[in-house]
Amino acid sequence: MATPESIASQDIELTAPKIKVRLLRNNNGAFKDDGGRMVRFGLGNTSKRVSDEIKSSDFIGITPVVITPDMVGKTVGVFTAVEAKPAGFKVKAQYAPKSREQAQENFCQFVRDNGGFAGFATSGADLKHLINHFMNWLKS
Repeated sequence: MATPESIASQDIELTAPKIKVRLLRNNNGAFKDDGGRMVRFGLGNTSKRVSDEIKSSDFIGITPVVITPDMVGKTVGVFTAVEAKPAGFKVKAQYAPKSREQAQENFCQFVRDNGGFAGFATSGADLKHLINHFMNWLKS
């Protein structure tokens, strides 16, 4: 049975190519191997302490952006991170300290602070809105 977040993820994955966004699934987690060693996977998941502070998004990719003639006419790839959330999820200015959502927002803010596109999406429509928001920001 599909979960609300998996439904959002599927819609985001189907929408991304239509708007020329290249996204890759980024699973994150940890498990103990047969020898009892902790094995971590996912972008930036280097320790529990780090993971509690910053969690990389469900989708990581590139949004191609054509630089306008006043910017030499080149196309550059802008790092893009999208955190899939179930329908009804509301973006907040601040989440509970140490919450999963706050760690995810910290990653999105890290990406945005460095010129990338990042945010939460509950659907393909949210993904389109997110990309349009940042494209308009680039043009301003």
